[in-house]
Amino acid sequence: MLKQFLNLKLSQKLSPQQIQLMKLIQLPTQAFEQRLLEEMNENPALEAGKEEDEHEKDEFENEDYDDYDDSESDRIEAEDINIDEYLSNDETPDYKTQANNYSDDDEDRETPFAAPVSFHQDLINQLNTFILNDEEREIAEFLVGSIDDMGYIRRSVPDMVDDMAFTQGIYTDEKMVEKMLQVIHELEPSGVGARDLQECLLLQLKHKTPTEYVELATDIIENQFDAFTKKHYDKLLQKYNVSNEQLKKAIHEIEKLNPKPGGSFTGNNKVTENVVPDFAIRIVDGELELTLNGRNAPSLHVSKDYQEMMQTYKDSRDKSAQQKDAVQFIKQKLDSAKWFIDAIRQRQETLFVTMNAIMHYQGDYFLDGDETKLKPMILKDIADMVGLDISTISRVANSKYVETPYGTKLIKEFFSEAMKNDQGEDVSTLEIKKILQNTIEEEDKKKPLPDDQLAEILKEKGYPIARRTIAKYREQLDIPVARMRKKM
Repeated sequence: MLKQFLNLKLSQKLSPQQIQLMKLIQLPTQAFEQRLLEEMNENPALEAGKEEDEHEKDEFENEDYDDYDDSESDRIEAEDINIDEYLSNDETPDYKTQANNYSDDDEDRETPFAAPVSFHQDLINQLNTFILNDEEREIAEFLVGSIDDMGYIRRSVPDMVDDMAFTQGIYTDEKMVEKMLQVIHELEPSGVGARDLQECLLLQLKHKTPTEYVELATDIIENQFDAFTKKHYDKLLQKYNVSNEQLKKAIHEIEKLNPKPGGSFTGNNKVTENVVPDFAIRIVDGELELTLNGRNAPSLHVSKDYQEMMQTYKDSRDKSAQQKDAVQFIKQKLDSAKWFIDAIRQRQETLFVTMNAIMHYQGDYFLDGDETKLKPMILKDIADMVGLDISTISRVANSKYVETPYGTKLIKEFFSEAMKNDQGEDVSTLEIKKILQNTIEEEDKKKPLPDDQLAEILKEKGYPIARRTIAKYREQLDIPVARMRKKM
């Protein structure tokens, strides 16, 4: 049976230019510079630096070259390029984005990029120092490939034997794999290639200079690992018949070990990005001053040569089909260059007005750096202040950094939800977390405070927080449970 339905749907589609502008806004400074270079390489009508004859730059803008466009579909209309309405109905004064954002030594502070050796390649390079036959080397390299970024091999030996046979055509047995694992365990950083935490710690202890406390620590990890992880120190004292001080020094040897040997490798295969602050906040005569990194405000102009080529075509009487194709190409490049320059200006304004609103909203914090003075602030608060879309504020906050007198901060760290204190006032969850962290730092480590006691303490301080909320905040702060915080 055939049925007909009438379905009305209202939808809003972003133009390609709007989508490109959103992507530009999201880019941090270094990625923006790379995008700028790509655009200049692709579009010869876009040039860096200031135009020599400033008074001539308006000539191109006032010319109408649409007489030579036969196809309506190829025409780039002004409405497609102007996306002010999508971003904001407000106009930003010119003084906020002028060249005072530049610094005389901006060009002198470029950070050179090295090409680091990956974690796994470093291990392969170390293998080359061992005398191995072809079969042993193939197995050893397979094992290196099985090591995860934290430095562990989390697969069983039988599984790896089968995997080598089916995927690599390497036919071996468990005994040979175990033998090659011993070779892997000789590589640096110490502990790499372990199957679990216990083996990882043991490998590191066996590489240390043997002392009374290292030997005791080794025995504890090898034979009393469960008691150690649960911090049953009384049981360990009774088992080894040692003093508190002796056990404390043995445990100190264990605490110096690295539970994630791969994660400490500075050249591992995870990209470590050099953070370049997009903004800087300084205190001048007791007032906050915001500047946008000058690298976000490049001087660009439309190529004078391309404008002259367009003018030459306009003045010529004979217009062949070949000339017409050429001028269509030129016009496309000129329009694209004009749009990109305008998009960069809008990006500058968007970044500045957003960060300026955040700076004034959190003015108390930026003046003295006290994190407990951070106010509850959500994306909508800033969006309403500057008249921009919430998604635009999110793009700025999630990818941009600001240099403050108290260090370089990711902007999204200033956003938080609100909770009520015992006076019924809104306080930031960041403020509560800071107080919770301070309370835990000041606790007696011999008798750490469980979550229910922490909840009581915060309640006494004026923050009625449930125990489960304390647990959630503690986990977000990467603070372990009371039992794991216990020290001798």
